[in-house]
Amino acid sequence: MSVRIHPAAHVDAKAQLGADVDVGPGTVIGPDVIVGDRTRIASCARLEGWTRVGRECQISHGAVLGTPPQDLKYHAGAPSYLEIGDHTVLREYMTANLATEPEATTRVGSHCLLMAYSHVAHNCLIGEHVVIANAVQMAGYVAVEDWAIVGGSTVVHQFARIGCHAMVGGGSRISQDIAPFVKAAGSPPRLAGINSVGLERRGVPEATRKALDQAYRLLFRTSLTVEQAAGRMRAELPGIAEIEHLARFAETSVRGLTR
Repeated sequence: MSVRIHPAAHVDAKAQLGADVDVGPGTVIGPDVIVGDRTRIASCARLEGWTRVGRECQISHGAVLGTPPQDLKYHAGAPSYLEIGDHTVLREYMTANLATEPEATTRVGSHCLLMAYSHVAHNCLIGEHVVIANAVQMAGYVAVEDWAIVGGSTVVHQFARIGCHAMVGGGSRISQDIAPFVKAAGSPPRLAGINSVGLERRGVPEATRKALDQAYRLLFRTSLTVEQAAGRMRAELPGIAEIEHLARFAETSVRGLTR
């Protein structure tokens, strides 16, 4: 199947475009860019640097991918990367930067939706099935795990983590880690229990949801330390993968947990 490049687009001869790629007018694609099969790139987008885009993605008008990181430690020349997974949608004017260090990668997973004006900074790691709403601004080295949802105009501090299946309300200011499976919102943010509706929609069994609610109360509604709460969770709720993930996330938090 042929590649369709609008006459008003500029695609470097060295760029690698897969089968049935569509490139709109005014779009610029640099020499080190790789685009997967059946990806659609709208008008006036810019793809540069060492950017890898997966199969069947949608890149909307004005999106900018693979520009140098906004980091004074960055030295141009040595390759660093931006990777976008398959079936991911990047809406209007969304931006994502290369990683800072040579050979490092900024990564957005598959089946994600990043809405208009959102920003993924250098060295961020975004999981699968993640929804990032309009104008979310992520600083460098942020990690967002699978199935998380981040509400519009939220700002996320560098090195902060947002756990899997978490839901962050719009307009929040995230300076510490958001635990997996929880709801949080505000500036500063406050927790509001587990994301029970989201978990149910994704097929998590009721027994597991109840166990997560019990673990949430141990971790966030008692005076136990993180280590004590994690030990209690493992002892009282053994053999549940989600409980172990929550415990490990809490134990490995560097910036501390949002409570």
